[in-house]
Amino acid sequence: MVVLNKIYTKTGDDGTTALGTGERRPKNDLRVETYGTVDETNSVVGLVRLHTTGHLPEVDAVLNRVQNDLFDLGADLATPESDKDLGYEPLRMTPQQVSALEEAIDTFNADLQPLRSFVLPGGSAASAHLHLARTVARRAERLMVHLSEVEKINSCAVQYMNRLSDLFFVLSRFLNAKGEDDVLWVPGKNR
Repeated sequence: MVVLNKIYTKTGDDGTTALGTGERRPKNDLRVETYGTVDETNSVVGLVRLHTTGHLPEVDAVLNRVQNDLFDLGADLATPESDKDLGYEPLRMTPQQVSALEEAIDTFNADLQPLRSFVLPGGSAASAHLHLARTVARRAERLMVHLSEVEKINSCAVQYMNRLSDLFFVLSRFLNAKGEDDVLWVPGKNR
């Protein structure tokens, strides 16, 4: 359980932050940048939920789960694999969390018509925010891949972010009247 009695600690005033292992790293460290971008993704999901809470319970329930999973993912990334005894079992993403995203994608995609063009971000406010969440999730995924090239990370973490951006895309179409209100790209339209 997390207990926060004091919000500021002043320990980061030197430009470092503590990882889950207790190790201190610069705040611009690739690992810190990666889990920070996961946190940014979570914040954008919060914006989406302004449009779904109380109005679209089936979508909101999925997004609620995603927000909790993103905190799990941040904890996973903030705790590098170590031989050091941490005194606790680090939280790691699981294949079940990836599978839950796949099930949600399949459920919401079932009612959508096949695409005949790329979709431009837009339509409803919720859909536009989901496109923003999708692009931030893709950035987090790119950072995870980069991090995996220099440090070991949980492979489920990358899989989760890859599926998550797909989920955001499918949900954006679902919230655009099941794709009827999608804004489609017209190649060369303004030439």
